[in-house]
Amino acid sequence: MALTLAKIEELAPDQGSIDAARKLLKPSLWPTVAQDEQGLIWGECQGSGSLPYRVVVSEADLGYKCSCPSRKFPCKHTLALMWMRADDKPFGPAERPDWVADWLSRRRPAGNRPAPAVGSEDRPKASLDAVPAEAEAAPDPKALARAAAQRERVRAEREASVLSGLDELDRWLQDQLDRGLAGFPGMALEQCRMLARRLVDAKAHGLAARVEQLPAALFAMPDEERGEFLVQRLGELFLIAEAYRRQADLPPALAADVRVSVGWTISKEALFSEPLAIRQRGRWMVLATVNEVQPDKLRRLETWFGRIDGGEGPRFALMIDFIPVSVGNAGTLYAPGECLDAEMLFYPSTVPLRAIIAEQAGGVEKIEAWQAPAEDLQAAVEDYEARLAGKPWLGDWPIAARDAVVVPTPQGPVLTALTGEATLPLRSKPGDDSLEALAGVACKAVFGIWDGHRLDLKFAETPLGRWIAG
Repeated sequence: MALTLAKIEELAPDQGSIDAARKLLKPSLWPTVAQDEQGLIWGECQGSGSLPYRVVVSEADLGYKCSCPSRKFPCKHTLALMWMRADDKPFGPAERPDWVADWLSRRRPAGNRPAPAVGSEDRPKASLDAVPAEAEAAPDPKALARAAAQRERVRAEREASVLSGLDELDRWLQDQLDRGLAGFPGMALEQCRMLARRLVDAKAHGLAARVEQLPAALFAMPDEERGEFLVQRLGELFLIAEAYRRQADLPPALAADVRVSVGWTISKEALFSEPLAIRQRGRWMVLATVNEVQPDKLRRLETWFGRIDGGEGPRFALMIDFIPVSVGNAGTLYAPGECLDAEMLFYPSTVPLRAIIAEQAGGVEKIEAWQAPAEDLQAAVEDYEARLAGKPWLGDWPIAARDAVVVPTPQGPVLTALTGEATLPLRSKPGDDSLEALAGVACKAVFGIWDGHRLDLKFAETPLGRWIAG
């Protein structure tokens, strides 16, 4: 299928994407553009960060992939690459780089453009002819100053809005205590939805998500544990709100944690220039992937990495991507058991965990066995408790240990150390008997995601082979 300007207009999600793509047609922004004999074209487009965005397009069925965080599909980088191809710009023949080959091996065969939304035929059609062709003018210092002042006003307005939302949260928490927490489960859905809407209006999206997820998490707990769980979660909300009000007195990394928990974000581009961001180069193994749909109709894709080469610095990294549900049941880029040499760039935190891949050297390979961690289950739990002391609203945390066994009990399966007394209850879903395969088997190494109450076991090396959660 030859790429034409008409086809690009058809693919473009809106006129704004076309306008933005035209600004990327400068050869100086594309240090690399290439093609192969099988109809693949790819390129690297220099953005505001230190690493370029990587774009690949299959001319056969117009499938595509870009490493940028845009939620428009196709994004401006993809449209620009297609546009250069349609304009017969030179694409030199080259051997596929590893990142192109990896995408090709994992992609869905029929292209990855989301289906048109209902009513999309009525929207204004994107047009390349509508894009102004005049050359870019030199930046106007006064305009830049006005833009900076506007950004500062927007930031200040949001700060005031968030603080107002925290006051709403305080009143809501006091109301729940006045009513008595024993009756909270009966009104949890209504109360949490109401507060979540108010926090969204206050632009405290992180807190809104915590509140919205509270009822489901509460009802997933056994009856006898719900009271303690509810007190803990409400206490976390109170702590975050108080810490936000006092963030000027906090260490910078903890202040960054608080702001992220409330809902402020750091773009990937800004992360490269963030002085608090930690870089950790090493050999990383994929230990787990999580694919779930959020209430906001975004698919949350988690990839959990563990370092396997020793050394100082963070031992685990969590990469999170968000993809609109309309794209389909997209999977993560990596699979458990795969290894790569990469430099991870960690978001600022007192307990660095979330990261992006700043640079990858070479391709991805699988290894036969994961080397057992040095820590036993007791040491892994103590490490979690130390992290929790630094960030009381820690949330999910990776647990890796050697020499453990899954033991069935009347209350549900538990993970127990082969030596010592450490025991963690395991998360099991009704009708899911996958843990039964591990019952009584001495595991050389295990990995799971611990939320402070249940361990979601994801990966195990056993004498019988590797076990990966379904």
